[in-house]
Amino acid sequence: MPANTRRRTAFKWAAWPLGIAAGGYVAYAGVTWFRYGRPTPANATDVDPLLDHVMPVYDIVERHHIRVAAPAEVTFAAACAMDLQQSAVVRTIFRAREMILGSTPDTTGHPRGLLAMTRSLGWGVLAEVSGREVIMGAVTQPWEANVVFRPLSPGAFRTFNEPGYVKIAWTLRADTTTPTTSVFRSETRAVATDHIARTKFRWYWSFLSPGIIIIRWMMLQPLKTEAENRALTPTLSRNREVSTMVLL
Repeated sequence: MPANTRRRTAFKWAAWPLGIAAGGYVAYAGVTWFRYGRPTPANATDVDPLLDHVMPVYDIVERHHIRVAAPAEVTFAAACAMDLQQSAVVRTIFRAREMILGSTPDTTGHPRGLLAMTRSLGWGVLAEVSGREVIMGAVTQPWEANVVFRPLSPGAFRTFNEPGYVKIAWTLRADTTTPTTSVFRSETRAVATDHIARTKFRWYWSFLSPGIIIIRWMMLQPLKTEAENRALTPTLSRNREVSTMVLL
């Protein structure tokens, strides 16, 4: 087979999956556009009274959870300490956003750990239950190339209505199921403050939310592994101490 023919054949085979992926992406964007402003209500296990108090009304919501063989306090601590920058996929998603929106790359050195890093970016704590849940929030204009997160006090956040902004709140939460098991949950809510902001955010969310959702989804399994390892470590240490005592 001539080289040109082989190249054309290879291109045709490569074009099929690319075309399917592009079609799926466009379909997703269309569905997300249509569903904007129609958030799915929480089921009985997802209900979060603390978050409902912080942001009772919202345009969009994303919820994720995973069962973990570790106590709730261990799971929560592991979630707060997660380092998303260790993931090549997450770094690629951040880089893709920079390229799409023309952002200036962030060369600032940020602390490790999810809570520490997000606070350094401008997110603030809106509410928390020690060892179980934290709600982070900010007001921002996410469609801007170089996005700025503006933290507010809990009271100011709830009443904020300055035109042209989006209020965003997200949670890290660990619910006890048994003394040695838990369910980790994360939820993200956002609401625009006026019609213009809602129009801009609707476009932004429809086309760029897949990256945000992938990051939320990808954090689940590494978190589960880390929390279960943390829960196992003290047990192994105690077993080693008991073995040493028996030998003595």
